[in-house]
Amino acid sequence: MIGRLNHVAIAVPNLSSAIRLYRETLGAEVSAPLPQPDHGVTVVFIQLPNTKIELLEPLGEASPITKFLERNPDGGIHHICYEVDDIVAARDRLRGEGARVLGDGEPKIGAHGKPVLFLHPKDFNGTLIELEQI
Repeated sequence: MIGRLNHVAIAVPNLSSAIRLYRETLGAEVSAPLPQPDHGVTVVFIQLPNTKIELLEPLGEASPITKFLERNPDGGIHHICYEVDDIVAARDRLRGEGARVLGDGEPKIGAHGKPVLFLHPKDFNGTLIELEQI
């Protein structure tokens, strides 16, 4: 069901500093910041030969990343994202297997302009999983 790894998301307390670190220290190509108000974050993507790294900064106090950073002030890996062919079919299959889909269970449009869903970390060895339809 799951396809290729789309990205690994890292929550950061300061996006400008993180961009500098990846761009100047690691020599990475970093996208322009993209506010995602529906998800409460501003994101940038670092393109790698085989996947992407997504840096997440809270967008407002209600951001879910704010609570993550309260527990992890230096930041850290927030979630991993896998691609799926059909997000609704994937959701229905996962629910049938007992997995919990976060939120209202309906796909939302993510930073790549494609439908996404998140799966409860307690159902996946403590890892928050994002599914993105390709």
